[in-house]
Formats: sequence, C-alpha cells, structure tokens
Amino acid sequence: MKKLNVLVALLFVAGVATAQTTWKVDKAHSKLGFSITHLMISEVEGQFNSFDATITSTGEDFADATIELTADISSVDTNNEGRDKHLRSPDFFDVEKFATLTFKSTSFKKTGDKAYKVTGDLTMHGVTKTVTLDLTLIGTAAGRDGKKIAGFKATTTLNRIDYGVGKSGPGAGDEVTITAKGEFKAQ
Repeated sequence: MKKLNVLVALLFVAGVATAQTTWKVDKAHSKLGFSITHLMISEVEGQFNSFDATITSTGEDFADATIELTADISSVDTNNEGRDKHLRSPDFFDVEKFATLTFKSTSFKKTGDKAYKVTGDLTMHGVTKTVTLDLTLIGTAAGRDGKKIAGFKATTTLNRIDYGVGKSGPGAGDEVTITAKGEFKAQ
C-alpha cells in the first residue's frame, strides 16, 4: 500500500511538472496585419479583423510552445471598401471557396533571450506550405485579474503567388509581409 501511495505521488508530481498552460489571444490588444507593395512604388497595409489564436506551453520561457491561429479571410480590411471587395473576390482570396487562413506550428525553437523561430503549416486559398516566423516575446506581466499575460510579435514574408492568391503583375507585389502582434492571457 505504501508503494502504491508513493507511485501515485510520483505520478502526480510528474503531471504537475509537465502541466500545460493554454494562452488565449486578447483580441482587443492584438492585430493580424500585412503589407504589400503597390505599383512597385508604395506599400499598402491591411489586416484581418476577425481571428483567433492559442498558445500552449509547459514552460514559462515558451521554449516548447505550440501555436494555432485561424483568421476569417472575409474580414480583410485595407481601409478601402472597393479594394477589400476585390480582395474577397475570385481574383484574389475567393472567400466563397476559401473562407479561412490557418497556421499551426510544428516547431518552436528558442534562439535568444526573447527570440524564437516558429515553423509551421500555413494554409491559405486551399494551399498549405511550411513557413518560419521570427517571433519575439515582448514581455510578461500580471493582468488586472491577476492572471499572467504575455505579449508577442511575429513576422514573416511569403509569396502570395505560391498560394494562388491573385496573379503576378504590375499592380501588386508578389511578396507579402505578415506581422502579428498579440497579447495572450493564461487560462
């Protein structure tokens, strides 16, 4: 009986030591944005107004974290109604067929004090490709409710043509810079 109690205690301690924390994005303090060149002379910026993201980690340094993100493509917003309507059309995102963008990490590697390389599968317009994000942990703090919060910034550049989003031409550049800034709250 004593051995059984010791075994149960060890299993409990092992479970606590590897307990995962789930962090949910605070949408009021987060943004999923992008920028692309226009006519090769200026940049147009936009964002997806509707998105969700979750980070799961066992450690406070996030070295073993995973991240999942989903964005509603129809929420694209470039501050120009006509352009946004065109982006939603079959000429670009074709939101009637391809309503979401998703990212799921496959590797989360700490490369510096607050720096990480996050590799994962990005699916957009029905095409999935592996991308690597440069991620920075901006910091952590206690929220007003006492729960931990963490702030991150992630960037990557991808070729929209690789995903079948639009055609290459003089109007919009092929390279798109994605920038995600987010506050996450421990659950």
